[in-house]
Amino acid sequence: MTKLEQIEKSVAELNKQEFEAFSTWFEALQAERWDRQMEKDAVSGKLDHLAEKAFADFHAGNTRRL
Repeated sequence: MTKLEQIEKSVAELNKQEFEAFSTWFEALQAERWDRQMEKDAVSGKLDHLAEKAFADFHAGNTRRL
């Protein structure tokens, strides 16, 4: 049995309260990893083209108020 299969089996066996606690923890972990990846991408310049496009659209009048 692979590590992933063991995790899946364990998660499937959690009771309602345990599953809710696991879900809360897992969602926080995913958010933390996403935040770290976004920070890394921003620092590396990977997102610069998106900012440039947004500024270009704004200056060209291709935006609207939210």
